[in-house]
Amino acid sequence: MTAVTESPVGRKLVRPRKSLGQDVYSLALERMAEIMGRFDHIAVSFSGGKDSTATLNVALEVAHSAPQFRKHLPIRAVFFDEEAIPYETEEYVRRMGERDDVNLEWYCLPVQHRNACSRRSPYWWPWAPEAKDLWCRPLPPEAITAVPGFRVYPAEARYTIPDTNGLLCPPRLGNCAQLMGIRAAESLTRNLAVSQRAVDNYIIPYTGATSRGNIWKVYPVYDWTDTDVWTAPALKGWDYNRAYDRQAMAGVGVSRQRCSPAFGEEPIQKLHLFAQCFPEVWEKMVDRVPGVGSAVRYALTELYGFGKIPDKPDGLTWPQFAHHFLAKHEPAARKMIAARIAQTIRGHYNATSLPIAPTAHNPVTGLDWKFLVAIAMRGDFKGRRKPTYQVDMNPDGTRPARTWIRYAEELAEVIAQGRVAELGHPGPFPADPWALVPEYAREEIPA
Repeated sequence: MTAVTESPVGRKLVRPRKSLGQDVYSLALERMAEIMGRFDHIAVSFSGGKDSTATLNVALEVAHSAPQFRKHLPIRAVFFDEEAIPYETEEYVRRMGERDDVNLEWYCLPVQHRNACSRRSPYWWPWAPEAKDLWCRPLPPEAITAVPGFRVYPAEARYTIPDTNGLLCPPRLGNCAQLMGIRAAESLTRNLAVSQRAVDNYIIPYTGATSRGNIWKVYPVYDWTDTDVWTAPALKGWDYNRAYDRQAMAGVGVSRQRCSPAFGEEPIQKLHLFAQCFPEVWEKMVDRVPGVGSAVRYALTELYGFGKIPDKPDGLTWPQFAHHFLAKHEPAARKMIAARIAQTIRGHYNATSLPIAPTAHNPVTGLDWKFLVAIAMRGDFKGRRKPTYQVDMNPDGTRPARTWIRYAEELAEVIAQGRVAELGHPGPFPADPWALVPEYAREEIPA
């Protein structure tokens, strides 16, 4: 059931979490059985990470559980080797591929990846033939290096990994389920992906570049937590990627452990962990893409849009300040980031008429100019960053009083200092910001 809460600035739909009284492993088995019965073809997107490990093992258990599911054996596992990965990942994937009930496809293609280490070189391509002397690892003997329809040249025309789905699951295979280890607990974006529908919320139509309408993304373990992901291997005796052991020994917490390349916008926060935990690969990573040397030192600073942003100079409006950083990117990336910022601002004003404040989170959308400037500084090519990360919510769907009060305080400061024009607000500015605070929060307004 969808709960609806009212606010003075509009309506907010909230779908609360509901306990079903079952353990997540049993639910994953039920979902997998439903998928195997419904779809003609299934393929596990297997990265060698903990989440895809859970997905593959759940698929194997269900496929072996009843005669009607054995048509899916051996389970097709599609592994995109992203080159700048730990050797432990390669070893683990190879062990899984040696199983009789797994049909592993090991792709080493120059797919397009984000390089957030450099504004001037925003992309990189693992296993790119033109960068063979810089590869982080030798090409594995199992490597599939060509796929019909995959464009290698020019580099700018190369597909991303999701773009290849239609090439690997053509219509002749029938309706295809792409099983993915996406979990709602990992990010707001992933939570939203499975909270928009009450029925079949874990089955999402795929509409990417090469899709022919016959592919669905399926998230059978979407409700698992980090604890669940590691409890299952311990109880079931599953094999797993020993790269996680290295990270654990280095004191890296479970929620921070990653085995994927660390050159992207969010992953560069963990770039230093590769140097610490995987020196065999790190010694090649430092030369693999432009900007790694700076990113490993300063990724967590304002230079890359993390933490505190630089102070806005007097004389610049907030939109101009964002454009100042936007102009530092190369033209194609600049256009993409500008579109992302414009889309975010449109979404905000479609939801509310309240101004975007400099640093106080908008109580309706969570947006502030600090967030937009950070996007201008480092980009958000995959659309994963959401301003609502930064805004708490009460159990009934309302915002805490402190969120409203902080927002009203900052708007009042802007008015008092005569800086209203700096915010680029398209409509009439609230004459009294304190009047915006809803009744339930008013008792906490400071005297």
